[in-house]
Amino acid sequence: MDNYNQDNINEIPNNSDNYNSKPEYSFWAENTGVSNGYNYYHQYRPQPEVIKPKKKGVSKFFSFVFRALIFGILVGVAFAGVQFAYYKIFPDAFANNNSYILGLVEDDVKSDVRLKVRSTERGTVSSVPETTVMKVAEMTMPSIVSISSTSTQTDIWFGIEYPSEGSGSGIIIGKDEDELFIATNNHVVSGTDKITVTFIDDSQADAVIKGTDTVADLAVITVKLDDLDKSTRDSIAIAKLGNSDDVEVGEMAIAIGNAMGYGQSVTVGYVSAKDRKVEVSDNYSYKTMVLLQTDAAINPGNSGGALINIDGEVIGINTVKFASYQVEGMGYAIPISRANPIINDLMNREVLKPEEKGFLGIGVTDVTDDVSERFGIPMGVYVSSIVEGSAADKAGLNVGDVIQYVNDTEISSSVQLTELISSIRVGTEIEIKYMRHVDGDYKEHTVYAKLGSRDIVEE
Repeated sequence: MDNYNQDNINEIPNNSDNYNSKPEYSFWAENTGVSNGYNYYHQYRPQPEVIKPKKKGVSKFFSFVFRALIFGILVGVAFAGVQFAYYKIFPDAFANNNSYILGLVEDDVKSDVRLKVRSTERGTVSSVPETTVMKVAEMTMPSIVSISSTSTQTDIWFGIEYPSEGSGSGIIIGKDEDELFIATNNHVVSGTDKITVTFIDDSQADAVIKGTDTVADLAVITVKLDDLDKSTRDSIAIAKLGNSDDVEVGEMAIAIGNAMGYGQSVTVGYVSAKDRKVEVSDNYSYKTMVLLQTDAAINPGNSGGALINIDGEVIGINTVKFASYQVEGMGYAIPISRANPIINDLMNREVLKPEEKGFLGIGVTDVTDDVSERFGIPMGVYVSSIVEGSAADKAGLNVGDVIQYVNDTEISSSVQLTELISSIRVGTEIEIKYMRHVDGDYKEHTVYAKLGSRDIVEE
């Protein structure tokens, strides 16, 4: 039918079909007349006198309310009495007071099912006050440092070298009589010419790389204590490391770091997930890392900083953020329990000359997720060849073995294994845990190998 607006409500359409049809509901249709004569008659004809009813008294209203109130009280007392008597006669009924939800189960055939819902005990909800977060940040920030670096880049078109600056964060993890040890990400300090550390009191000192693990994206840098003023040594602190294996999804997490190179900042969120397998690119290759996921804001410059629980313990080392306009709040940190053995190893590494570096004498291939799933090979590093007379040969390793640990450090790539072996002095005995295929299945074995020298083997 035609729709009418307020300007033409008194117009009658010429189409008789439209005229006879009625809208489903319209206030305008109620105000539309049929003809002028009809309107005139009803407007000016004498109107009969309307006799208004007399107002009733309020007594009947209060009487009705009173009767309803009495009725409600009697019904309630009767219901309570019946229920009391029922539980006196059947005392076990209260203990088995269960509720049921009717639903459907999608199987081969849909069928009705009764899902039992037992009565639950009253729970408690605990919240973390803002002052607690402030205290944790105040307690932890002296152990976090800002890292700035300078490296040399080469223009791909003209071959001109130019300095490039970067920023990151670090965690003070220990010290000895001479040096202060700071853990960070490998990508923060890799390829740098100069590293400068800024402490909580804004004082600065130069740092050098103690050791790096490319695959784990971890590094340890050191600062000489003699380069620090007494006031700085008094203001800094060593971080308290926690256990990321005990972390629960949903617990509060605090990220501290040098976001965007502006200096230390604090963001708060929650642990979103554990043991996330994340494929990370370094612009040259991809590697899979097992990380903690958090929605605490992690931005460029936060790398190498600390992810902290509400007790002020470091549970992760911030390393990467999912960068996409479609994604919000997906940051990742290296679990501290996985990083700890590597960090301890990096702290104790010596700076060795080429002839002092250990040599195991094996050729290896990475066992990736795809290879592991396709061929049923355990994760680790697959031994593809062995140098005759080498440390690996003397220890009893065979082609086909899969190395998983060296001195309690988890091995996930050939690059990581090579860096680790090269950081250990010739003649040092190492523990190797590996998997060997026996009777159709892989079984764990342990051997001890005394590292030799590449020069001796080559001779």
